[in-house]
Amino acid sequence: MSRLNAKAFEFVPGQAFKVPSQPPQPPQPELQPVERPEQAEPPKPAPTISINIGGSRPSQPAAEPPPRVSKPKQPSQIHDAPKPSVSAPASHSSSPAPPTKAFNFSAEKSKTDTDAVAQEVHKTADSETVGDLFGKQHLNIVFVGHVDAGKSTMGGNLLFVTGMVDKRTMEKYEREAKEAGRETWYLSWALDSTPQERSKGKTVEVGRAYFETPARKYTILDAPGHKTFVPSMISGAAQADVALLVISARKGEFETGFERGGQTREHIMLVKTAGVSKLVVVINKMDESTVEWSKARYDEIKDKIIPFIKAAGFNPKSDVSFIPVSGYTGLNLKDRVSKQQCPWWDGPSLIELLDTLPMVDRKITGPLMMPISEKYKDMGTVAVGKIESGRLHKGDSLILMPNHTHVEVSAIYNEMEDELQVAQCGDNVRIRLRGVEDEDISPGFVLSSPERSVRAVRQFEAQLAILDHKNIICAGYSAVMHVHTLAEEVTLAALISYFDKKTGRRSKKPPQFAKKGQKIVALVEASAPVCVERFSDYAQLGRFTLRDEGKTVAIGKVTRLIESGDDVRETLASNAAMGVVPGAI
Repeated sequence: MSRLNAKAFEFVPGQAFKVPSQPPQPPQPELQPVERPEQAEPPKPAPTISINIGGSRPSQPAAEPPPRVSKPKQPSQIHDAPKPSVSAPASHSSSPAPPTKAFNFSAEKSKTDTDAVAQEVHKTADSETVGDLFGKQHLNIVFVGHVDAGKSTMGGNLLFVTGMVDKRTMEKYEREAKEAGRETWYLSWALDSTPQERSKGKTVEVGRAYFETPARKYTILDAPGHKTFVPSMISGAAQADVALLVISARKGEFETGFERGGQTREHIMLVKTAGVSKLVVVINKMDESTVEWSKARYDEIKDKIIPFIKAAGFNPKSDVSFIPVSGYTGLNLKDRVSKQQCPWWDGPSLIELLDTLPMVDRKITGPLMMPISEKYKDMGTVAVGKIESGRLHKGDSLILMPNHTHVEVSAIYNEMEDELQVAQCGDNVRIRLRGVEDEDISPGFVLSSPERSVRAVRQFEAQLAILDHKNIICAGYSAVMHVHTLAEEVTLAALISYFDKKTGRRSKKPPQFAKKGQKIVALVEASAPVCVERFSDYAQLGRFTLRDEGKTVAIGKVTRLIESGDDVRETLASNAAMGVVPGAI
């Protein structure tokens, strides 16, 4: 029999298997009932598990020592011993478990992360590198308003009080203005540089200047106020982040600019169409003898202009600020106006207000797109413009659209004529280009990345809002389109559909005509390729205005781009008639 298994079968050669004989079992004692001793201490509670989701990790309790075998304790000793702490589940706990601080992920976590990143950046990089990369924020501000509102004068005084124009230069301007019989115009000469502008006191082209505060850097775009030069004003507004609407508080001047035919209304609408999201209404000439810092006059202008600002698409509570100033004397420009002169004003000065405005979003990581506003020849071809998307480095190879010309960036300059190695979205720069002549560049051309160049098309679909036109608009209507820095004559080749005013729905049938107050979808055609993008992709290159007979007829946005060479006029019209909305390219 196997010794490994006592119960295994015994094997004997020549005999059958036999069950091994069982040894006699000793008699088992009769089981007696077990008497348990009386319980001397309460039973220990069952172990529980604490669940903590999303919070900080609770401190680990100290490990209990292993139980020692000893004599049972007396009841008095048992009650005097410290009881173990018990933690209950988080959802039903009222026990004194280690308190876990409520954690707000969206607020505290992000704050912790950003602080940690900022500390790490300053720890690993030197101050010069950090200042070069994360320098002062840059804002582009455009001065708009009716003619003779004091835009250039206020801009020149801003340059003087911020130290960008020294006292000696300003005294020179004052002396020259006095000799020309224009003694009070000397401040505007800091921005109006041409003899024509200085002799007539009217800004013709968009003036450029630069000033800096301890908090931010600013580029001034001084737009003309006369209705003859509205195209130049649109070009300046297209490069701005913030608009300063300058209004004259003098009796009669505000009324002239705001009434029908004045430029105040049109400029409000144009800056909104150009993509400016923040508006600062600067009520100028408050020191004038007919005003004398009157709060009643300030409130009167404010109450009259707010409804029109709201109708143009601005939110008066979040997008619009009002401030009284004197551009000629400089009161409330840099330093706050004294209580002796204006006891009712408790707000900031103009520069303080600009320093606290929220920054606009920049598409720094997108492909490079820079519409060219002007060009000239200076030791090569120089292009001027604002970078709307992406970054630009010295030595970059770019493509100039719509001519598909390959160019190279040989130098980059800022407003102070300082050479830069890199410029990013939002910067107004001058670029010296290699590989193209200045005769081959026109305002409205766009410098872009070769990997993702801006689209150049002859036809596109757009939504239009008809603002003001004395007659009806039919297919075949022609007007001048202003998009970013481009002014091009276009034709409404087909009216595809219109939007119902009551329901807001798009019609299935194309309209025969459009009139004032209507919103339509139209096919727009240009005689040459134009650089545009869909509004949903790049808003600054997808919004435009239509002007005719010296006034703005309609505003619109690009919704669909149509490849050049495709004659889709009939297809779009038939699709609209059947209720089919064309897909976007």
